[in-house]
Amino acid sequence: MRYSQLFTKTSKTVSAEEVAKNAQLLLRAGFIHKEMAGVYAYLPLGLRVFEKIKNIVREEMNALGSQELTMTSLQPKEVWEQTDRWDDEKVDVWFKSKLKNGTEVGFGWSHEEPITTMMKEFVSSYRDLPFSVYQFQNKLRNETRAKSGIMRTREFVMKDMYTYTKTEAELTDFYDATTQTYLKIFSRVGLGDVTYLTAASGGAFTQFSHEFQTVVEAGEDTIYIDREKKVAINEEVYTDEVISQLGLNKDTLEKVRAAEVGNIFNFGTTKSEQIGLYFQDENGERKPVYLSSYGIGIGRLMGVVVEYFADEKGLVWPAAIAPYTVYVALLGKDDSTRATADALYSQLVSAGVEVFYDDREESAGAKLADADLMGMPVRVVVSEKSLAAGGVEVKKRTEAESQIMSEDELVKFLKG
Repeated sequence: MRYSQLFTKTSKTVSAEEVAKNAQLLLRAGFIHKEMAGVYAYLPLGLRVFEKIKNIVREEMNALGSQELTMTSLQPKEVWEQTDRWDDEKVDVWFKSKLKNGTEVGFGWSHEEPITTMMKEFVSSYRDLPFSVYQFQNKLRNETRAKSGIMRTREFVMKDMYTYTKTEAELTDFYDATTQTYLKIFSRVGLGDVTYLTAASGGAFTQFSHEFQTVVEAGEDTIYIDREKKVAINEEVYTDEVISQLGLNKDTLEKVRAAEVGNIFNFGTTKSEQIGLYFQDENGERKPVYLSSYGIGIGRLMGVVVEYFADEKGLVWPAAIAPYTVYVALLGKDDSTRATADALYSQLVSAGVEVFYDDREESAGAKLADADLMGMPVRVVVSEKSLAAGGVEVKKRTEAESQIMSEDELVKFLKG
């Protein structure tokens, strides 16, 4: 990508209405656009980060053996009435509307009911189980609070996975395997050391659930963590009974702020009994299917990464999800320096390196400030000064010192 061909621009300021650091920086860097409160569009640079997070999640869901599908956002009222979750008193985040013929519909805030209803077409025998499915789907929730940037929005993409099993033991196997997979996902995006499996309330889903909470000051939750055992308890269920059930010691628990980056729910057979999803076992007996569900908000995870890693200069992206690996900045207007920078850009692209090339006719200060703001892992400066010193100036985003490298040395460095 050449910066001169990118339609977005950076900004030094942002609306005073944006109080969340992630929104302020992503807007200033040109990664997102605000449509309205709690609703954001992802622009080219932001979409690259978003898609890289999605791909990590997809790879890990596929490794679990889950099958990808896509449901609809538009959902029939009758499906949700079966489980008593159409009632606004039970679920207070619905967006609802009516078709031209008067039929009431909802805009999906979750998908347990529609997917489980669909499975009645495909599950009838024990031979059909177990299996799991997942999707990346737009969710719409009528949030009363939307002040956390992309960490809490009214429209967002969620990866939701659903497992269907014959027995509680099979469900537990899926549950435990997915727990480990989730921890791997958060590690791959750079948050592994500060993300905890957390006991929590099930809210509108179940009586209890497990969350994955990342310790970060901008978080909306208070949790109590055991750093050694790498588990935590959400303040909403923080009681002596829960502490005892988890085998934890109250004296070793540390109170911190955290942001939820994932959750898992065990519905048992309740949902299947309500909807009528049954199978015939080996003995010919009719039994309800066990269901569990697993969610990760892609934009929320991206926002938490921003909140955790960003510094006073701007965004700081872990290499695995950075929009580009290297920011090449051309400083100087003479033809030979530009020719060298152009050639380096082509060489890096040919070598398979993801390059963002700042070839604009802007000041050195503006380019270096944009490089810091956008947060790519490596900054490479091509200038008369660097070339006179024997190459290009290379600096990691998280380090203060730079070094001069030849073009071949740079390629080896970036590939490594």
